[in-house]
Amino acid sequence: MILTDIFSMILRLAELVFGAIVAGINGQYLHAVRNTDSWDQGRFIYTEVVAGLAIFLSIVWLFPFAGSFVHWPVDLLISICWFVAFGLLVNYLDGGCGYAFDWGNVSFRRGDQCGKWKAIIAFSFLSAICWLISAIVGIVWVRDHEARAYRRRRWRGSRV
Repeated sequence: MILTDIFSMILRLAELVFGAIVAGINGQYLHAVRNTDSWDQGRFIYTEVVAGLAIFLSIVWLFPFAGSFVHWPVDLLISICWFVAFGLLVNYLDGGCGYAFDWGNVSFRRGDQCGKWKAIIAFSFLSAICWLISAIVGIVWVRDHEARAYRRRRWRGSRV
C-alpha cells in the first residue's frame, strides 16, 4: 500500500514539473506573439490551458491519501487532453523542425526556436504518459480495494 502511495507521489511530481515546463515555454511564446490574432494561436492557448489544469490538479493530488486514487477518470481525461495538445503541436510543426520524436535538439535557449518547440512537444508527451499511468494505477487500486471490501463482506456474512 505504501508503495502505491510513493509511486503516486512520484508521478504527481513528474506531472507537476512537466506541466510547469510546458506552461513556461509556451507562455513565453504566447507573450512574444501577444499582438497577433488569437485564432491563429488557438493550439498554443489550448496547450497553456491544459498545462494550467495539469499543474493545479497535480498540486491538489500530490499528497497521498486514499481518495487520491479514485480520481482516475480525471487522470484519464487530462491524459487525453495532453495527447490532443501533443497532436496539435506536432501537426503545427509538420516536420519543420525534424521528426517529432527526435528529441536530440530539445533546448531552452533564447535563440533556438526549434529546440523550444521540441521541448514543448517532448514534455507534453511525457506528461500525457504520466497522467495515463496515474489513471491505470488508480484503476488497479480501486479494483483491488473493491475486491478486498467484497471479500470482507462475504466472509463476515458466511460466518453467521
